[in-house]
Amino acid sequence: MAVQITIPRLGWSMEEGIFAGWRKPDGDFVSRGDVLFELEGEKALQEIEAVDEGTLRISADGPEVGAVLKVGAVIGWLTTAGEVWPAPAGSEQGSGSKAESAASETEGENEGQSGNGEGASGSPAVRRMARQLKVDLLRVVGTGRGGRITEDDVRAAAGTQANAVEVSEAVATADHGQKSTPRARRAARKHGVDLTTVRGTGSGGRIREKDVLAAATCSGQRTAVGARSGVLKGRRAVIARRMRESRDRTVPVTIFRTVNAENLAGLRKQFKAAGTTPVPAWHDLIAKLTAVCLVRHPLLGARWAEDDVVLPDAESICIGLAVDTPEGLVVPALQRVGQKSVLELARDSQAAIQRAREGRLVAADTAPAVFTISSLGGLGIDAFTPVINFPETAILGVGTIRRVAIVQEDDRIVVGQQLTLSLTFDHQVIDGAPAARFLQDLAGLLENPAAALLVAGG
Repeated sequence: MAVQITIPRLGWSMEEGIFAGWRKPDGDFVSRGDVLFELEGEKALQEIEAVDEGTLRISADGPEVGAVLKVGAVIGWLTTAGEVWPAPAGSEQGSGSKAESAASETEGENEGQSGNGEGASGSPAVRRMARQLKVDLLRVVGTGRGGRITEDDVRAAAGTQANAVEVSEAVATADHGQKSTPRARRAARKHGVDLTTVRGTGSGGRIREKDVLAAATCSGQRTAVGARSGVLKGRRAVIARRMRESRDRTVPVTIFRTVNAENLAGLRKQFKAAGTTPVPAWHDLIAKLTAVCLVRHPLLGARWAEDDVVLPDAESICIGLAVDTPEGLVVPALQRVGQKSVLELARDSQAAIQRAREGRLVAADTAPAVFTISSLGGLGIDAFTPVINFPETAILGVGTIRRVAIVQEDDRIVVGQQLTLSLTFDHQVIDGAPAARFLQDLAGLLENPAAALLVAGG
């Protein structure tokens, strides 16, 4: 029996994922542990391995790259020799692969009495053509050896049907089926590209999807970019859904606090002067001190679990770091922040940011965080209202560090550096006073970071 290939759940709250493409072609033999396809969950692109073995079968109407799929959706099958894989009605059972050709004779002989309207005497290629031309093989008289139905018989039967234009197009597709991939044929139908005019760049001149899209672009048949249609697709659609979920399930309140960042800036200069590699970024220092603060104020690190919240483990504070990527916002998790030195944290965060921007986050990056830090300081933003990364209950926004005039206790005015923090919290879980005390405590740590990091083992 064919084994279904389904979309797995990559995280406990994941309901859908973004299909990032097959790593194996239709017709290839797959062993356990082979990478089948890539899937993007809530914040990571992961390679999905096969848990069984067999010949990979992908239907012509399978998912396109960037498609958003529900967890559990069937996208392909693993089959054994001579096995009929359960392709959806009207789709193709493969794409002329060697595996299919080798099995065609035994399948044609053994599946004759299936009673599925595809006929005992039709090879897989004949049955595929019959589905494309909408021909009932039970009504076709075969002219081949032993009454076997041939492709010419199917074409002849199709020629008697009323819609000559549809038949002509389908025959062209069938005739070129072995020279084009299922995705290429689907793209050709979508963009109105004649496959006979496309030069294939695949193995043996096989037409690939990118060949069709290139032809469509040259002929001006693709949708103009300026139309901006389909913006909420792929990762952007997932981000939009999560934003709506946060809006619908939290009661957000944002409070602001300015911090004297003179000592924080001085500490970073010391790391630079010492020649450490990498030099801790602002978010590294802030994340380290935030972890200290979350131990003192665990309610700010609570996570929703059904209709209750779970407080964080003080020994394994995990903080999410919002990263801007070309494909949208990604939040890799920095694990055990409180137990790492600042330099260890800097190395880990730098690597996580690079993986996020390359779309190659690993499983560790998707660990459930208890708190998220989002910074727009690099873009010159002073303060903003960050959106809670549900099921977390709080998020910290970090603005830019500016040189400002500061009034000292003795009324002297000096030039100093100032940072604005924006704390958004879920008022269902956290009241204003506890949130303000957390922010006050964090401000104190940031204004005297060296002492705080020394105590924290940073």
